[in-house]
Amino acid sequence: MIEAMSTPYSPPEGSSAFAYEAEVHKMLDIVINSLYTNKDIFLRELISNASDALDKIRFLSVTKPELLGDTPNLEMKIEYDPDAKTLTIRDTGVGMTKDDLIKNLGTVARSGTTNFMKALKESETNDINMIGMFGVGFYSTFLVSDRVSVASKHNDDDTQHVWESLNGEASFHVGPDPRGNTLGRGTEITLYLKEDAEEYLSPYKLKEMIGHYSEFVTHPVSLRQIKTIQVPKEKDEFDEDDEEEKKEEDGDDIEVSDDEEDKKEEEPEMEEVTTYEYEQINTDPAIWARDKESITDEEYQEFWKVVSKGDGMGDAEDWTHFNAEGNINFKSILYVPSEVPFALQQGNMESMTPGLRLYVRKVLISDEFDLMPRYLSFIKGVVDSDDLPLNVNRETLQESKIVKIIKKKLVRKALELIRKMSQQEMPADDETDEAEVDADGNVVVKDDAEKTPKVHPYITWYKKFGLSLKMGCIEDSANKDKLQKLLRFKSSKTDGENDFVSLQEYVDRMKEWQKEIYVFPGESIKQLEESSFMDAFNDRDVEVLFLTDAVDEYFIANVRDFNNVKFRDITKEGVKFSDEDEDLAKRRNKVYAEKFKPLTKYLKKLYGSDVSRVAISKRLGRAPAIVSSSEWGNSANMDRIMRAQAFAHGVAPGENMMPTGILEINPRHPFVIKLLESIPDDGETEPPQSVKDNAWILLDMATMSGGFPIRDPKKYAARMTRVLKSGLGVESLALADEIDPPAEEDLPDDPDFEMPDMESLNLEDLNLDDLDM
Repeated sequence: MIEAMSTPYSPPEGSSAFAYEAEVHKMLDIVINSLYTNKDIFLRELISNASDALDKIRFLSVTKPELLGDTPNLEMKIEYDPDAKTLTIRDTGVGMTKDDLIKNLGTVARSGTTNFMKALKESETNDINMIGMFGVGFYSTFLVSDRVSVASKHNDDDTQHVWESLNGEASFHVGPDPRGNTLGRGTEITLYLKEDAEEYLSPYKLKEMIGHYSEFVTHPVSLRQIKTIQVPKEKDEFDEDDEEEKKEEDGDDIEVSDDEEDKKEEEPEMEEVTTYEYEQINTDPAIWARDKESITDEEYQEFWKVVSKGDGMGDAEDWTHFNAEGNINFKSILYVPSEVPFALQQGNMESMTPGLRLYVRKVLISDEFDLMPRYLSFIKGVVDSDDLPLNVNRETLQESKIVKIIKKKLVRKALELIRKMSQQEMPADDETDEAEVDADGNVVVKDDAEKTPKVHPYITWYKKFGLSLKMGCIEDSANKDKLQKLLRFKSSKTDGENDFVSLQEYVDRMKEWQKEIYVFPGESIKQLEESSFMDAFNDRDVEVLFLTDAVDEYFIANVRDFNNVKFRDITKEGVKFSDEDEDLAKRRNKVYAEKFKPLTKYLKKLYGSDVSRVAISKRLGRAPAIVSSSEWGNSANMDRIMRAQAFAHGVAPGENMMPTGILEINPRHPFVIKLLESIPDDGETEPPQSVKDNAWILLDMATMSGGFPIRDPKKYAARMTRVLKSGLGVESLALADEIDPPAEEDLPDDPDFEMPDMESLNLEDLNLDDLDM
């Protein structure tokens, strides 16, 4: 290692000075003075360059094994020296000749340098992070270094040469390495760190960075650890002779006991010794580069633990390993977790970290790219492409056409993986279950009804991740059709906790006359099953999908149909059944409308703005009335969701958030018929208060049956008070006088409990053997 800069700098002995090409010098000036940069990228660039050099010599040695010579191990070693304040990266790659050092590191205006300068000029932020994109990443070393020294030995050159340059200088020096041939083959880069870059001398910082950037690099990457240990101090021969003479003077004829002899044995004198030990950092295998036929399920699960970073998500549910070929080539492994990540459990989508890592030739470029849409953020895995530039500028690469193509292919593969999960056959019965035996030793054969029903693995997984797929139907219109086929729903015909129906299954078993997919949004399955909205559907044996997830309302509003079959919310107006004579239905509705016109007119006048209109229902079964929503308005369930928004601005609680519904009355129900008879024929006479109360109670019942809250609880309580007063025959609501109970006789106080004198108790007198335990 070249001596630190404690003395005035002098170039290597025997070296010659070369001027930087103008474009390179400009670029170095920008790098040195850049205010917009992540300095850590210098290590990524050096690891990437070393990896390329190692790959090159490995490729050449396939046909010419002799090229490996006396340096057969292809590896990378990194050393730090806190005293000299240097960081050294050494590889046994192909190396560089003297001409290579001059050409690659200074004088030739390569296209990469020119393109980098052009891109930097067009950038508004002068983002040095994209330096690797143009093949000139080596110069990022000057972000952290006052001086950079590069020693290199190539098989075509008998001499090991050194390249050296000061930060900010317009020239560099190249010459024979005064240390001689210390490398055998390869390259050694020594960085003399700036004062503000001494954090890179920390073994913890270096270990973290090396692991981050080189986790799956093919060749071993080791960090030299410096440790100080205590060892017994070695004594020289002169000290040992003195001890022997002393023993002889003391005499050997004195008998000493073993104990006295042990006491005489003094502990050896200790001294501190500095040791150096290399620790390989990149121990995880890059299994995506292997043939998938050679990889076991156990290896895939072990690799899942690596990419999931112990996110507490259990084992992987399933995975896909593929090579994408075409205009863009890349390898990838995508994993579907079996358990929901914590951030997703909390509904905090913004804190979900991207699950895919992007590599270029096994060197990590970034783990912050959004290679998956938000709704697939639970997908974990790796993507490795040789076609991408070595560039961590997130904004630039995110807009890259190449990345967009990769993203599109990844989404398609992820959805295909989930589709295959949904189409798996039901697992066979577990034959390892112990059979039950009766008292006579006979095997008890269980009936099918007694057996625990099997659950399809996809249903178990879907119950955890179904919300994400529904969100995908909203956000990803291009893949909407594929995503809808992956959805599963509870319905009026599903039975049990794990019984679900797909949209395709629903359509396949629709009634012949049925033209729409009927859906019913609400809070719970039990509430929906008992709703008055279901009467007409149960009578006709028509299946209705139950939507109990909050996202379902948004899903239906955005998707609207499945395979050209429209969704119909049964809580809204416009529900029609085509199972009866259409002409008869029209004539019947016309008669009902005419007959109940006085009642509908009176009720609209009475209710005012509390209802948008009063209509004769065509679908009610046993309920007297119900409040439905307009076809384009919010349902009662959507109204509940909107009122629960924690950050709804500009709306006071309970105000301007309650929609005006449509009151549908059942012309066949006795309550409605009786109410019609109670209305004066002339339409002018005011009906008694009891009729008004009954009309309002009818609306209250219909409102709650429709899933809406009571609009005015105070008036509702007053009405119910009048009904109770009348029903119980109470003439006045004046409170009765307070009772005046007689005074009770004074009871004696409880006697004090006297504790025994524990001090006089002798526990030794107790014989525990006499106690009956």
